[in-house]
Amino acid sequence: MKYNAEVKISLKKGMLNPEAATIQRALALLDYKVENTDTIEIIKFSIEGEDEETAHDNVDEMCQRLLCNPVIHDYEITITPENG
Repeated sequence: MKYNAEVKISLKKGMLNPEAATIQRALALLDYKVENTDTIEIIKFSIEGEDEETAHDNVDEMCQRLLCNPVIHDYEITITPENG
């Protein structure tokens, strides 16, 4: 069965995020007041699996091995049936 996978990757709390700081400063220069700016990378793809749990486990392994660095990143996985 095919599933849609979405992985949201962000830096763990306490990690420096120069990209977010730059965005926050630029918005301030444009007279927008924002606080707690964060950046999140979203990766979407289709994956085959016997069931939703297997698909989730495979995506989790992908995250740990390639898609992010578990030492500095947090990630959230969402799995949905492709036709649902």
